[in-house]
Amino acid sequence: MVSSAGGWGTVKKPFSVNSPWNSQPVNPKFAANVTIPRSKYYPNIDSGSLSVGIFETSPTDKPMTVYPSTSSGIADNDVGGYVQSITIPRWPEKALPATGGDGHCDIYDTTANIVHSFWQLKKVNSTWVAVFYAWTKVDGTGWGDPAHFYQGARAAAVPPSGGILRTHEIDDGDTMFRHVLAMSLDFTGLSPDPRYVFPATHADYGAAWLNTGKIPEGALVMLPSTFDTSKILTTKLKKVAETLKVYGARVVDQNDGTPFALYAEIGSNYTLHPGGWSSTAATDLDNIRDALRMVESVDGWLNGDGQPVTFTTNQNIVSMRGPWTKFTGTGNIGAFDTYRQAVVFPPNNVTFTRTYMVNANENGFRQVTWAKPIPGQVYNMTAVTTGGGQVRLLFILDCNNQTKTGGTPYLNNGQFSVFTWPTKYCYSQLLAGSGTTLNLESSSSCTIFKVETPSTPQTSTSSSGIIAVNSTNTPQPGKSAIIGEEKNSLASRQVVLGLTCLLSVLLFQLILL
Repeated sequence: MVSSAGGWGTVKKPFSVNSPWNSQPVNPKFAANVTIPRSKYYPNIDSGSLSVGIFETSPTDKPMTVYPSTSSGIADNDVGGYVQSITIPRWPEKALPATGGDGHCDIYDTTANIVHSFWQLKKVNSTWVAVFYAWTKVDGTGWGDPAHFYQGARAAAVPPSGGILRTHEIDDGDTMFRHVLAMSLDFTGLSPDPRYVFPATHADYGAAWLNTGKIPEGALVMLPSTFDTSKILTTKLKKVAETLKVYGARVVDQNDGTPFALYAEIGSNYTLHPGGWSSTAATDLDNIRDALRMVESVDGWLNGDGQPVTFTTNQNIVSMRGPWTKFTGTGNIGAFDTYRQAVVFPPNNVTFTRTYMVNANENGFRQVTWAKPIPGQVYNMTAVTTGGGQVRLLFILDCNNQTKTGGTPYLNNGQFSVFTWPTKYCYSQLLAGSGTTLNLESSSSCTIFKVETPSTPQTSTSSSGIIAVNSTNTPQPGKSAIIGEEKNSLASRQVVLGLTCLLSVLLFQLILL
């Protein structure tokens, strides 16, 4: 359970201490000639129809089923398609979406440690309906990753509550908001290529042909440290400007006609125009727009506690989303569970043989531009299974000779295999296997990370692409192509990998002799 008060990863301070939302850059350098152009309107800080409310659950809240508002279903990118309903186990009675076209609503379930994020949520008569759904962890990063690439209802795949001005922060006496802000830009400021950059994992539909600017979604924009906030005459805006000098804002969405927009929590009554239009506030916002610059590089990062933190694009690149079809076996078929990020097999109460599900379309590998598999790159695949489940990645190397294969052997929980992504192959198969014990649920998942070493020893890869030469091209369960098992000690794992690579070299030399 996640607390609603206190430290990082809570409702009042969402996401981990090391999240990009909670970290500040060290000595940022700005891209030359990249600015935010004027558009149809003045910049704005919205706390109403275009922002989002945050609604915390209680353990006694009742479940609520949300239905689609279109015939297609509710779009859920993590499952790779549409669902006909989503049941939220605890639904706050006061939950309300924003009244604007986006209809954002973020529900913080502190019992399950999940943020349920909706787009175009509304109540029709007594039924809740929505167009889009995603989820993230309250104490996670608040950003997508290559495996779970859509973790919120903003275009950049983040929850709309990330980076907003919170009600309890606005008048807390501090000189700045102690986190990065969320920002949207008009299409004249957004870049068509790249459409997004790390840490974003998605961008608005149509970005490639509608955008005409230079700033991709995911980019950090800041005010230079030399920006003189004393010249800002709108008192409330000084705190925002100080935040933009230290933390900056991440671009997470596209808007229509506003050079840049920031967001305050619905219900905070935050406004720069009390009693009507303020030309002073509009001028201050325009001066900020003119001074904002896109960050091109930094010397480092400090997390929410002021400690050094490193961000990396070397993240798990494989999702288990499917679609899955039954391959072999007589047991119950498995299905993807988004909250467990695994293929889950129900228990069997009669004798059965292990069931394998197969996905051959690589839908789980290629959703994020900065994390696509690299031909010739060495990867480490580790099984994450329960109840005796197994997982395997198989490459069919030759369309005309499908016995010529590569990839990994079948892996049990904790076992890992180091392999090279083929430079050329016909297609791949990701195989998820059930356990074999009666009346026991099982699940199958895995992680695949790039192997990054200061210097890679010269090794030869067998035709299977595994950096440990095996006697066959189609390894079977338990054979020697399984390189090792996850250990509590990192040193143990490094020794296993080092010995494996050494054996590969020796075997290859023997072959040459």
